[in-house]
Amino acid sequence: MNMTVFYGILIPFSGTVLGSACVFFMKNKLNEKLQKALTGMAAGVMVAASIWSLLVPSMEQSTHMGKWSFVPAAVGFWVGILFLLGLDRLIPHIHLNSNNSEGVQSRLKKTVMMLLAVALHNIPEGMTIGVVLAAFITGKADITAAGALALSIGMAIQNFPEGAVISMPLKAEGMKKSKAFVGGVLSGVVEPIGAIITVLAANVVVPILPYLLSFAAGAMIYVVVEELIPEMSSGEHSNIGTLFFAVGFTLMMTLDVALG
Repeated sequence: MNMTVFYGILIPFSGTVLGSACVFFMKNKLNEKLQKALTGMAAGVMVAASIWSLLVPSMEQSTHMGKWSFVPAAVGFWVGILFLLGLDRLIPHIHLNSNNSEGVQSRLKKTVMMLLAVALHNIPEGMTIGVVLAAFITGKADITAAGALALSIGMAIQNFPEGAVISMPLKAEGMKKSKAFVGGVLSGVVEPIGAIITVLAANVVVPILPYLLSFAAGAMIYVVVEELIPEMSSGEHSNIGTLFFAVGFTLMMTLDVALG
């Protein structure tokens, strides 16, 4: 396997693993200010990645369409939004700091539905990584090894709080540290699986690359607006989430432009 592809898939997942490991070093409950900071940073990284790593390349790949080059980006973006909306309505899940389940009615345990909520986040992220790596290995887009790895690093940064935010509550619910850690890790498994499947389908992906890039952007923006921004803005200390949103956005923008 191309080493860039290997590291491109491994680096984001390592963020989830490291975040989940916080359960061994921190108290039962994640500090509210820290939680808002991490959630805000994750949201900022995802928005910046959606713009510079996905929507801009989507339009650049469509320049042959002239003034209509925005069409694949707009169409793919909306398909991504609607796809995540559909999953949100179908998959039973529950968000952090909430007692109300979403999706179809089920008798699943709260801890299982919390895992499904994070897995829902990771579906578009895995596709994003896979699409960019597929474009890199086929040479059909102006995506360099450094640019692909920059996206992976950005995803690892935003996966770190996701791992912590799932493993810490599992521990608080009475689960052993080791099991809470495994639960946090498993919540992120869907991401590398999605990336690997997308890379393996590279020859199918490339012809519709502009649409898939923007599709991933739409799916990620849905997660940010529907879940991450409300989490970072609710209650007290909402300014912390806003400031760290800016930190995450700036960091991902810098990585993408400097290394891309």
